[in-house]
Amino acid sequence: MTDAERTPSELDQLLDRDPEETAEWAASLDAVARQAGPHRAAYLMRRTLEHAGRTGLGLPPLLETDYVNTVPTAAEPAFPGDEEMERRIAAWNRWNAAAMVTRGSRFGVGGHIATFASAAWLYETGFNHFFRGKDSPEAPGSGDQLYIQGHASPGIYARAFLDGRLTEAQLDNFRREAGGDGLPSYPHPRRLPWLWEFPTVSMGLGPLSAIYQARFNRYLTGRGIKDTSGSRVWAFLGDGEMDEPESTAALALAGREGLDNLTFVVNCNLQRLDGPVRANFRIVQELEAQFRAAGWHVVKALWGSAWDELFALDTTGALVRKLREVPDAQFQTYATRDAAYIREHFFGTDPALAEMAKVLTDAKIIECFHTSRGGHEPRKVYAAYRAALAHEGAPTVILAQTVKGHTLGRGFASKNANHQMKKLTTDEFKGMRDLLGLPIPDSAFGDGPVPYGHPGPDSPEVRYLAERRAALGGPAPARRVHPVPALPEPPERAFAALRKGSGKQETATTMAFVRLVKDLMRDAETGRRWVPIVPDEARTFGMESLFPSAGIYSPKGQTYEPVDRDQLMYYKEAADGQILNEGITEAGAMADFIAAATSYATHGEPMIPFYIFYSMFGWQRTGDQFWQLADQLGRGFVVGATAGRTTLTGEGLQHADGHSQLLASTNPASLNYDPAFAYEIAVIVRDGLRRMYGPEQEDVFYYLTVYNEPKVQPPMPEGVEEGILKGLYRFREGVPAASPSGGETPRIQLLASGTAIHWALDAQRLLADDWGVTADVWSATSWSELRRDALSCDAAQLNGEDRVPYVTRALCGAPGPVLAVSDWMRAVPDQIAPWVEQDWSSLGTDGFGLSDTREAARRHFGVDAESIAVAALDRLARRGEVKRETVREAAERYGLA
Repeated sequence: MTDAERTPSELDQLLDRDPEETAEWAASLDAVARQAGPHRAAYLMRRTLEHAGRTGLGLPPLLETDYVNTVPTAAEPAFPGDEEMERRIAAWNRWNAAAMVTRGSRFGVGGHIATFASAAWLYETGFNHFFRGKDSPEAPGSGDQLYIQGHASPGIYARAFLDGRLTEAQLDNFRREAGGDGLPSYPHPRRLPWLWEFPTVSMGLGPLSAIYQARFNRYLTGRGIKDTSGSRVWAFLGDGEMDEPESTAALALAGREGLDNLTFVVNCNLQRLDGPVRANFRIVQELEAQFRAAGWHVVKALWGSAWDELFALDTTGALVRKLREVPDAQFQTYATRDAAYIREHFFGTDPALAEMAKVLTDAKIIECFHTSRGGHEPRKVYAAYRAALAHEGAPTVILAQTVKGHTLGRGFASKNANHQMKKLTTDEFKGMRDLLGLPIPDSAFGDGPVPYGHPGPDSPEVRYLAERRAALGGPAPARRVHPVPALPEPPERAFAALRKGSGKQETATTMAFVRLVKDLMRDAETGRRWVPIVPDEARTFGMESLFPSAGIYSPKGQTYEPVDRDQLMYYKEAADGQILNEGITEAGAMADFIAAATSYATHGEPMIPFYIFYSMFGWQRTGDQFWQLADQLGRGFVVGATAGRTTLTGEGLQHADGHSQLLASTNPASLNYDPAFAYEIAVIVRDGLRRMYGPEQEDVFYYLTVYNEPKVQPPMPEGVEEGILKGLYRFREGVPAASPSGGETPRIQLLASGTAIHWALDAQRLLADDWGVTADVWSATSWSELRRDALSCDAAQLNGEDRVPYVTRALCGAPGPVLAVSDWMRAVPDQIAPWVEQDWSSLGTDGFGLSDTREAARRHFGVDAESIAVAALDRLARRGEVKRETVREAAERYGLA
C-alpha cells in the first residue's frame, strides 16, 4: 500500500523521529501474521500493550478483552474459609429462599426465585469474607454499604433466618405486610428499617445511588465530618438492569473521581425478565467496554474450574475465539441441551475445536456448559472480590457469569420464563434437596407446604456463620439509627431578618430562602452540617455568593486559576468544599441528596441537605428518586425554585411548572409548602429543623416552592405561626364598604398560595373600590398539609373520635363563598374542597405553559387580579348577592369580555 492509499491517521500530526524504525515494527507485525497467523499477531500486540501499561507508559487500555477470567486459576489467592461449611450454609439459604416464595404462592403474593439462585455465591462469599458490619473497627458505625439486587431479597431473608434474625412466622409473611409483621417484597427500609438500608428494586436507581453514596463518603472525609475510608460500597446488579439509563448515567463520575471505595457486582446470567439480555450479541463484552471507557477497573469471573481443562487444550486459540463469538441467547441454549447438541453446534464449527472435543467426555461437556460458571464457585468469586479490593485509583466492576435458576432443576435453569415462575413442585424440591445434599427426609413432604430447613441454632453451620459475621463487624445487611443527640437550635437572628420584612426593598422568595440558608451555614454549631446541592444553576438561584465562602466540593481541589479569580464571588473549588454543584444532572443531584439525607443512619452523622432546582425539573424528572428518598427515610429540604406556571417569563412550555405541588402531595413523606412571604419561609424552615433534627427526629422531608418574582416582603403579623405550619391563616381582613342601602355588603373569602397572594390582594382592592365587595385574603401555605389533616380527622371520626379538620375550623363562620387561587393547576387547591363548608370554587393555571410576560400569562390563564375580581363577582351573583349584569360590566371594564 502506498502512502497515498493509506487511511489518514491522527498520528500523522505528530513528528515521527525515526520513520525507518516505525516501518520495521510494522513489518515485524506483518511477518508474524503471515507466519503464525493473525491471532498470534493480535496476541503479541495485546501482550505488548499490557507490558506498556505495567511499565507506566500511559497508553490507553483496550476496551474489550478475551472472554476469559481476569484472574487466572494459577493466580487465585488461597481461599481463607471452610469451603464445605460455606457450601452447606449456601444450600440452606437456597432451600429456604425457594421454600419461602413457594409457600407464599398459596396466597397469590408471588415472589422471585431464579435471581438469587443464580447469585447465591456472589452474596455468600461477600457475607462470609468481605462485607463489613456496623461494628467493624475499620469502619466504625458505618460498615460497608450494600445495595442488594431487589429480586434477590428472598435469599437475604433466608440468611437472616439462618442467623436467627428472622423466624419462620416472618418468612411466611413474605409480601404480606398489612398485618404489621410482614416482610416487604424487596429491600424497603421504611417497611423493614432494622434490616434494609437502601431501596433498589426500582431498577437503575441502585447503581446510580451507589456511585453517589461512595462519593458522599469521600465528601464526609474531605470535609472532616467523618473518616469513611474504611467503608466500601457494594452494588449488586443484573446484566439486564444495566439497560436502564440511570444504571450507567454516573459511571464517568466514578471513574473521573477515582472512587476505589466502590464495587459493582453485575450478575451476568445473560437473562433479563423476558428472555436473553443481548440475544444476538454479548452483554458481558458490551459492559466491559462501557465500564473500561468510563475509567473503571474490570474483573471478569466467567468460567468455573471445569473449564480449566478446556483452556489447557486450546493450543490454537480457537476456543477463546469461539467464546467471543457466541451470542447470549446461544449460551442460554447450550445450558439446556445435551452433549450431542453442544458437540455439533459449538465444537463442530471449527476443526481445532472438533479435535478438542474428541478428548472430552459427555459429562465434562455437560458440566462446563450447564453449571460451571465463575459466579457459582466461591474460589472464583473470592478471587474477583480480592482483586477489586486490591485495585487502587479507580472503581471496580465484577462481571460474574452465572446461570439463572441454578440448582432449581431443569424446569427452571436458563428458561426464558423463570423470572415469572413462583413455585417448585414437591418433586422439584426433592431433586433440589438431593442436589444440595440437605438432610430433609421424604417424610417432611406431606400434604401441606414445603418445609423450611434449619440445621439448628447450635449447629456448626450457624456457629460458623456467626463467627464470620462477628469477625467482620456484625450482621449485614443491617440498618442502624445511631443514638445521636438532637442538633442544637440555630440562633434566632438568622430567622429574625426574614421575620421583620424587607422594608421598601423588593426581594424574591428564592433569594429570601438562599439568604436564610447562608446565615444558617455560618452557625458555629450546625453550619458545617448543611449540604447545599444544585444541578449547575446556582447563579440562576442567586447562590454564587456561596462559592468563595463555602466552596464547591472537588476531590482534586482547584488545579487551575479561575477566570473570575479577581472578582468577589469567584468560582472556588476545594477538597473540603461544602457545595455539591453536580453539573446538568437532576438525577445525580437527587442521588447526592439521598446520600446526605440518610447519613444520620448510614454513618451516624446527621447532615442537613437542601437541594434547589427548577421546580419543573424536580418531581417531574426524578419522581422515582423522591419515592426512593421516602423509602430510605431521608430528611432534608427540597426547594423548587422559579416555581409556578407564570412566574418564569420567557422560558415556555417545558419550564413552566404548574403541577409539582400536586406530584409532591402524592408522596406521604413529603411535607409540601408554597410560602408567599419570606417570614413564612423562616417559620417553615425552623419547624423543619425541629421536626427532623430536634428531639423528635421524624423521617420526613420538606418541599418548598419559591418564586423568582421580586416583591416587598412584609413583616410577620402576630400569632400566625400555627396557621403557617398547618397550612392556612387570614393574612388581611377586608374592610367592609358602605352599602347604599345601609345593609351588609357582599363578602367573599380569597385563599391564595405563593406568589398568587399578590394577585389576591390586588383583587381585594378592586372588589372594594369598584364594586363595594369585601374580601378577606388568606395565605394558604400548604394545600396538601390541610388535606392530610382533614383525612386524618375523617379516619378518626370513623373510630369514634370527634375531630374537626383544621381548615374547617379556620374558615368556620367566615362569611360568603370561598374562592381559591394559585399559580398551580386547580387540582392543587381543590384538594381541600370537601372540608370547606362554604361554597367552593377555584382558579388555576391548567394546561401547558407559554412564553410571555407575567402579566400576559396570568391574563391568559385567568388568574390575574382582574380575573379574580370577576370570578368573585360571579360567585356572589350565583348566590344572589350581586346583580348578574355586574359580572358582565366588570368583565368589560377589565378587558376580559
